[in-house]
Amino acid sequence: MNQFVINFIGYSAAFFGTILMLPQAIKTYRSRRVDDISLVMLIVYIINCLLWEIYGFFLHSGPMLVCNGIAVVIGFLMLIMKIIFRNKETEA
Repeated sequence: MNQFVINFIGYSAAFFGTILMLPQAIKTYRSRRVDDISLVMLIVYIINCLLWEIYGFFLHSGPMLVCNGIAVVIGFLMLIMKIIFRNKETEA
């Protein structure tokens, strides 16, 4: 297969995998509602990204490190919002 096509597929997958949670994070931040967001899913997502980050480190893969580093940050932001906004929902 053409190397350009292979690289295009790989970089596209990295891009979409990185921004996977971004629309949910934006929606959560705007609405301040977290009741429908699974805590277990967030934890599994963060573990998945951290494992890919470690794997990328051992492979010396810059793109993998960058993409999963960003994804880990988004995952932790979601987790923080889940904790903070859940407390505000119970207070109301």
